[in-house]
Amino acid sequence: MRLSRLVLMTVITVCLATAAWAQSVALDHGGDTYIAGSVVNEAVDTAGDTFVSARSAVAMGTSQGDLHVTGFDVSVSADTAQDLYAIGATVVLRGDVAQDMTVAGFSVRTESTAETKGNARLFGNTLTIEGPVEGALMATGVDVILNAPIAGDARILAHTLSFGPNAKVGGTLTYAMERQIDVPERVAPAERVVFEKAEMKDAWDGFDEMRREMPVLPTFMSVFAGFIVSLLFFVVLGAVMLGFMPKRLEALRQSIALAPGRSILLGVIGLSMLFGLVPITALTIVGLPFVPIAILAIVVVWTLGYALAAYAVAMRIWAAFGGEEDAGNVARLLVFAAAITFIALLNFIPFVGWVANYTLVLLGIGAITKAVFQYMIGSPALALDVDLKSDEN
Repeated sequence: MRLSRLVLMTVITVCLATAAWAQSVALDHGGDTYIAGSVVNEAVDTAGDTFVSARSAVAMGTSQGDLHVTGFDVSVSADTAQDLYAIGATVVLRGDVAQDMTVAGFSVRTESTAETKGNARLFGNTLTIEGPVEGALMATGVDVILNAPIAGDARILAHTLSFGPNAKVGGTLTYAMERQIDVPERVAPAERVVFEKAEMKDAWDGFDEMRREMPVLPTFMSVFAGFIVSLLFFVVLGAVMLGFMPKRLEALRQSIALAPGRSILLGVIGLSMLFGLVPITALTIVGLPFVPIAILAIVVVWTLGYALAAYAVAMRIWAAFGGEEDAGNVARLLVFAAAITFIALLNFIPFVGWVANYTLVLLGIGAITKAVFQYMIGSPALALDVDLKSDEN
């Protein structure tokens, strides 16, 4: 139940991170604080529960409620007044936990400054436990290193188990392994040590296989399959736009081609308005059910703007090299697919790829913003033309 709650909140915060991409987004809702982004380094000071999700998540400060942190690299130096939940590939804990702690990761380490007042539950490939625990300890891992005092009982399931100079178990030490080991008397006297035979060779082999797979980049076929699926999605999206709204699509393309600087500026305005919808909708209280819709709108507009700008830039380059601007839909789709492929390759260039993608998003959203403004208030150019004609008369 605890892990299910952690996974649920991970999904919520990852949605925010997906919408923001490289930006960091913070949202207060119902007394809770949600922080998400690609890289988050926050000194939290919250009265309620706190949720942090990022590729690289660093949480400092103090959380008066529960603290949930998820990411690939997770570092928690914050003191938690209630429970702490953390999950990641690499998890390092340095802050105090006033109640219980639940942590999962491939590499989990609790440093000597991380004192847990309640129970500690640790799951992973390599567990290094140096932070004292005043309650009970539950640890499951391939390699477990215990180098901290445990006031209550300790139950450890491991392939290898070792004890540091500070290891001490005040209650009963129960360890499950493939073979029995000698537990030092300073850790726990023999009458308080229980050995359980564990036949889990297949499970350990699975852990080792996952350990070899996770730290490296995805295989070529995985990346290629993901690219093909994304390319098909954008090609289908382009085909739908060309088939059902060719005139509107052409007008949006011309808007970007004629004034790219204005489109970028309008894109900043439009994107700011979209992100502002989230806290403003939440502040109305009655609009809380519509917050997910606002977040979904950000993702949808972001995707449409990206596709529109990629199409506009591709057609501009196509025309510059002598291609026909009034080419058929099949030719346009091929040009669009080539543009998406080239942009995808740019993502492998650090920083440059992100800047190029984000610029395309601003260009596309700018054109959409202009179209929406014209629909709502009309075209100022038409009004000016009418005024000039009136003056001439």
